[in-house]
Amino acid sequence: MKAQLETSFLNEVSSVPLQQTLRNLDRAYQNFFEGRAEYPKFKPKHNRQSATYVSTAFSWKDGQLTLAKMSEPLNVRWSRKFKGTPSTVTVSKDSAGRYFVSFLVEERIKRLPISREVIGVDLGLLDTVATSDGSKFGNPRFFQKDEKRLTKAQRRLARKKKGSRNRQKARFKVARIHARIADRRNDFLHKLSTRLIRENQTICAESLAVKNMIQNPHLAKAISDGGRSQPLSLSWGREIMHERRRMST
Repeated sequence: MKAQLETSFLNEVSSVPLQQTLRNLDRAYQNFFEGRAEYPKFKPKHNRQSATYVSTAFSWKDGQLTLAKMSEPLNVRWSRKFKGTPSTVTVSKDSAGRYFVSFLVEERIKRLPISREVIGVDLGLLDTVATSDGSKFGNPRFFQKDEKRLTKAQRRLARKKKGSRNRQKARFKVARIHARIADRRNDFLHKLSTRLIRENQTICAESLAVKNMIQNPHLAKAISDGGRSQPLSLSWGREIMHERRRMST
């Protein structure tokens, strides 16, 4: 593919991310043929993209990251610090044009004190979470707050000529609004789940069939706006497993 004219741009980057992409593709097909996943889907270039670098394809020195085929280190705005030397670096780009860098490091984490508290959790529409001790956590409705801005941006995008620069700019505006909504919702849900998990040893939650619930045309938007499927399957699941390991080690 590097020798072909239409894909000659592959020579501009290190061969390591290309090899890792082929490994990921091979794993996706193995999961499909063994019945663990659906058939791999083609990912358009406008969606999220990522490149994974192993230790031989990047340099980590004095807190600065330099990737292969780069003469200067990346100008990174750090969201958190870590100790140790990273073994893998993944650079990703979302649909809004933002770049992120994630590191795989081995780090000793101080375990949390064991709590004897037990709590039950109920998900709702007026309140995101209502607990058995009477506490209620409201629903910020992030999508509803930015719905008018999103509608206006989508209408402008629909009027742009396909393939034009103006359409590309309008698409980025729509993607940034979606990213703003998703980031605020994820921040709220992760803080909520972390608080509940650190204060309680056991959490009991109902199993909801969110996929069936959003088929209701009158409640689908409200259910999706609250991220009903995310606290149970993503945020809570990861946080609970992480905290339990810390408490049990």
